[in-house]
Parts: sequence; structure tokens; C-alpha cells
Amino acid sequence: MNIIETHDLCKQYGNAMRVSHLDLNVPKGSVYGFLGPNGAGKSTTLKMILGLVRPTAGSIQVLGNNMDNQHRLAVLRQVGSLIESPSYYGHLTGEENLRIIQTLRGVPEKNIREVLQIVRLDGQRGKKVAHYSLGMKQRLGLAAALLGYPKLLILDEPTNGLDPAGIQEMRELIRDLPGRFGMTVVVSSHLLSEIDQMADHVAIIREGELVFQDSLQVLHGRSSHHLALRTTNNTVARSLLSEKSLDCQEEDGFLILPILSDEITAKITYFLAKNRLGVLRLEERQKSLEDIFLELTGRAVSL
Repeated sequence: MNIIETHDLCKQYGNAMRVSHLDLNVPKGSVYGFLGPNGAGKSTTLKMILGLVRPTAGSIQVLGNNMDNQHRLAVLRQVGSLIESPSYYGHLTGEENLRIIQTLRGVPEKNIREVLQIVRLDGQRGKKVAHYSLGMKQRLGLAAALLGYPKLLILDEPTNGLDPAGIQEMRELIRDLPGRFGMTVVVSSHLLSEIDQMADHVAIIREGELVFQDSLQVLHGRSSHHLALRTTNNTVARSLLSEKSLDCQEEDGFLILPILSDEITAKITYFLAKNRLGVLRLEERQKSLEDIFLELTGRAVSL
């Protein structure tokens, strides 16, 4: 079952198409990483899913209901979200900020104490939020999103601006939520390394268009191994290898071959040496996830 489904989702501002024909499928109980460079349309998409922005075209289903005027409020009662940066009253304590939201949402008062413990702010509940660090403010925003124990949690760049310790703490909190509370979490980021350590499903968009959607395992599978060979004369070496039914491509001064057994690799180097060709370098390579991300989103885009 998919918690979120979008079909042919589009958003146009003037002549600019910010989101183009997007079909997302978010499986129940997953941590779903929503990836793309800055400005790719991630926040716009999440705002449309939450009903904060009206789509130009297409449809959205959340928790089995269409996100329209008839169902929107009923759906949002089961959804928690943290979009862009958390809002708070700086002159109030963390606990007082959460009590306002608890009253508005009509959830039990005991939830305040519980969510403060979940995000590890129970020791700072009496401190004014104006004196919180950036990481503490982010965790307070997460606590507010968790207050009603939603079935779906949507987090937009939750690690933005955090130091390494804060990033790790936020990552651990997010990764723990589906197992502890049965939540489905959608988390957006422009950093593949972050999503790689949190998510089990991934969608990647570029300029508003979906370029990849599948499990993280499938994305890892695209980082195929190969051998890179450099000789004293690659042109002659390539010709000789083709005689042995070993087709290869030349790339950046290397001959690119498939992964071979040690025995066959040894025979190839001996064969080349017999034909008076020196083997200058022989490497086993694998594309990193960052390389794949750059290929999918365009190498000219800055991360």
C-alpha cells in the first residue's frame, strides 16, 4: 500500500514549470528520501501534498484519500510536517510552545512530555526557545510535528544548518520512527549522503521532473564494478583485446573492461606484455552514489 500517490502532478508559476508530470509512490512504513539539487522543486511538491499550494494539474492521494477540499482537513489530522524552518515563539519555553499546538490540535497533554523525550529535549523543556541552539530548534520543530503521533510525517530539509553532531542526532531520530511508531516518513534533502543513511526508498527529481524512483538497494545496484586499464599504447592494446573477444571502451586515458576473474586478468596482462605493451595501471573501480546522483541530476548543477 502507498501512503502517498501523485499522478501527473504539475505546478507552473508564470511561464516556469516548477514541477512537471510527477508520479510519486510512497510505500507505507518507509523512510522515503526525496532528493534533488536546490531549486529542483522538492519544497513545492511537498507543499502541494500538504495542500499549502494548489497544483496546476494532476492529482494527489494521501492515506487513500484525494487531497481536495472535501478530504483535506481529515487527512491533515493524520499528518505531521516540518516545512523549511520551524516556527516558534522565542519568549516562550519549548514546553509552552508545544502546549499551544497541543491545544489547537486537541491531542492529550501527556503527548507533550512524550515527544520532548523522543526528540531528547525533556531536559530543556523550561528553557526559552530564543536561547535554544539551531539543532534544538530543529528538534522542537520535529516534536511539534510528532505531537499527534501522525501516520505520515513530512520533513523538508530537516538537517539544514546543523553541525555534524546535530545531523547525526536528527538522522537517528528519523530512522527510528517507522519501527517505533509505525509512521511513514518523507524526508527531502539535496545531499545524497544524508538520504543514504536514513532512507529505504528514494525519488530523485531534476528541474521538477522525476529521474529516479525505487528502493535504495536498486540505486546502489547502479554503481556497477569495472576494470580500468592503462597501457603504453591503448589503441594497440584495444585492438589486441578485441582479437581475444574482449570489447572495451576508452575513457579518460583508460580502457574500461568488465570485472574479470584473477586468472583471466593475469592472462591479459601476460598477453599484453608478450606483445611488447607495458601495463602502467590496472584498477578496480565502482561508481559512487554521488557519481550516480550527478549523472541523474546533471553534472553542471552545484550540490
